[in-house]
Amino acid sequence: MRMATEIDPSDPAAAAGRAAARAALLAAPGPVGRPRRQALARLTDDWLAGLLAAAGAPPTGVALVAVGGYGRGELSPRSDLDVLLLHAGPIARELPERIWYPVWDSGTKLDHSVRTVAGARSVAAADLKVQLGLLNARHLAGDPALTEDLRAAVLTDWRASAPTRLPELRELGRARAERQGELSFLLEPDLKEARGGLRDVVALDAIAATWLADAPRDGLDAAARWLADVRDALHLVTGRATDRLVLQEQDQVAQRLGVLDADALLRRVYEAARTIAYAGDVTWRAVDQVLAARGGRGRRVRRAGIRFAGAARGAVARGTVERRPLAEGVVEQDGEAVLAQGARPATDPVLPLRAAAAAAQNGLTVSYATVRRLAAECRPLPVPWPDEAREQLVTLLGAGEAAVPVWEALEAEGLVRRLLPDWERVRCRPQRNAVHRWTVDRHLVETAVRAAAMTRRVARPDLLLVAALLHDIGKGWPGDHSKAGEVIVRDLAARMGFGPEDTGTLAVLVRHHLALVDTATRRDPDDPATVEAITGVVTTLPELELLHALTEADALATGPAAWSGWRASLVDGLVARVADRLAGAGVRPVETAPTAEQERLAVEAVRTGGPALSLRARSEGDPGTEPMGVELNLAVPDRPGLLGTAAGVLALHRLAVRSAGLRELDPVGSGPVLLLSWRVAAEYGELPEAARLRADLRRALDGSLDVARRLAERDAAAPRRRGIPTPPPLVAVAPAAASATATVLEVRAHDAPGLLHRIGRALDGAGVRVRTAHVSTLGAEAVDSFYLTDAAGRPLTAERAGAVAAAVRAVLG
Repeated sequence: MRMATEIDPSDPAAAAGRAAARAALLAAPGPVGRPRRQALARLTDDWLAGLLAAAGAPPTGVALVAVGGYGRGELSPRSDLDVLLLHAGPIARELPERIWYPVWDSGTKLDHSVRTVAGARSVAAADLKVQLGLLNARHLAGDPALTEDLRAAVLTDWRASAPTRLPELRELGRARAERQGELSFLLEPDLKEARGGLRDVVALDAIAATWLADAPRDGLDAAARWLADVRDALHLVTGRATDRLVLQEQDQVAQRLGVLDADALLRRVYEAARTIAYAGDVTWRAVDQVLAARGGRGRRVRRAGIRFAGAARGAVARGTVERRPLAEGVVEQDGEAVLAQGARPATDPVLPLRAAAAAAQNGLTVSYATVRRLAAECRPLPVPWPDEAREQLVTLLGAGEAAVPVWEALEAEGLVRRLLPDWERVRCRPQRNAVHRWTVDRHLVETAVRAAAMTRRVARPDLLLVAALLHDIGKGWPGDHSKAGEVIVRDLAARMGFGPEDTGTLAVLVRHHLALVDTATRRDPDDPATVEAITGVVTTLPELELLHALTEADALATGPAAWSGWRASLVDGLVARVADRLAGAGVRPVETAPTAEQERLAVEAVRTGGPALSLRARSEGDPGTEPMGVELNLAVPDRPGLLGTAAGVLALHRLAVRSAGLRELDPVGSGPVLLLSWRVAAEYGELPEAARLRADLRRALDGSLDVARRLAERDAAAPRRRGIPTPPPLVAVAPAAASATATVLEVRAHDAPGLLHRIGRALDGAGVRVRTAHVSTLGAEAVDSFYLTDAAGRPLTAERAGAVAAAVRAVLG
């Protein structure tokens, strides 16, 4: 028990002395931060202890208890006091008033209550906020045994009611976030109530008190201390108990904290808030898993053979947990992407991107332990990146909204900065323009999310997604951010392994990402110079498509004020005029001469009358790395349905088609041979033997292997996974000018196992010949062109071409 002072603390002279001591503490150059908050709490503790003694409280049966924020032993300069007068039996009616009135007279805001232990438990059971405050109960004065009884009872009740209370706590946090927004992105954030603020730290401590789960502690305490320090400075600058860091106070707060300026202040506030928000996301997922396991809802199967490993105390689950393969080295467990048992992060530098892409494409996130392990064990990617790394980045970005939590997980552990060194300059960088709703880095991610919904509009969705991610990367440098961004993106594109032509396209998109909207809204649309301003920037229709989609994605990601029906109509009108000027300037595929290996296979196919193939592993990056995929050349005497059949056999062997080409050869003048050139990658790292692949192709071609039935059976047996929203497939007949000798059918769709097989079967069923084909999988998006003729080798009529397109559209759903 605290000893009462000889001076009555309610005496005006004593009150004045306490006020002077408090003022001196706040004015002193040190201590600041947590030490000053603790000193303020100790000063207040002594004052309240004296008030209890002066009020004539009995030595037993009565205790003064700090709860809520005050209970944590820290006070900001303008903090309220949350105090509970606890009693075991009847007390004098005037006792509480003798304590509360001096507090009120001092001008301090007081939240007070008078209860027994049983009464406090009863109120807590009915009011979650009261229960949270009591979790921090701290003895101030009076009977310490009474305070200890309260603490023990409250903790027992909290742990017993956790399965019902924690969902309620989560809902409180969600409602708060909807009202206050995310602290990490607000120009005038509420340091306490916004998502990622101090109130979330209280929630994390409450979860830890249940013994069911605990938050990731790395950086969490430092983040909470920094937000509390900013709140202290805000109280001192304004002289008010406020938690909102408004624009006009930011420079003064920064100065008081010794920070360079308001932007530097906000950036550190955002970083702290992200640390807290990410810790919350991780912790709530752990809570969900533990509660599901306790309720018998955990997914367990004997065949998996993996025991549930709950890191938190109290997580008891027997049996095994199902692990479903997602990609090479990556499986799904408990609603998260985790590393497979055989994964080798130390020798697989692409694994972080592969895990991220697999998680996002399946609507999952990457587990906290997995991201930590990847950050600790994976080597940096070689420069330039292997093809697979670039494809996995595009696949991640193409997942749209599902990519955001995965990106946040990578960013929290420093993996994004390792992949893109220039990201650090835009990370958490505030944007003072009120039109922008995000920080620079989050705006870039949100632009990629918007662009993912527009991938059907462009022939190169990979370039659109990467340009969206990097279009404002120059904002971390002085001067025109578009010009700076062009220089940066050329370096980054080369690092990612893009070729010179693609690097040039990305540079054009970043340099001129504002050109369309600026020109459309500021120039006369009927002036020929307006169109020339754009044709001087983009020189082909594919580039124009990319710039148009990027412009819209950028504006939509900026905020509601940046894009409207009026702006969209002006930009669309300008794009239509520019497209008319560029008509005919599109780039068409260029046929290259067959290689000696391809000609040899064609001759062998004529000689044997069956398929001839070669299979060559492709290794990328450092010497000694495992094969990233295979190049497969297949020559077969011409016959109907070849494309769909061959694609189906590859799908049966779990080979994902990254690119493919089909052409006709007549090596010995005895009839055409179809040559299919593929670049494929094994879904789970195991490449098939060439002999087995050749045997299955022969069986499929002679009809002894029903490829369609086998694929259907496998799909039916596979566990159903959560999908992600994707744009609908686009199947269109290109204008006649695209080819003088064939009808060109363009297909753009989200990639899936067996996609090319289904398209090939639809074309075969329509009775058309596929003379040549150009197939590309860019990230998770398929961009295919098929040159079709009738049986006589003529282009299709418009009516028949429309029917073929409808047939392909039908099999794609």
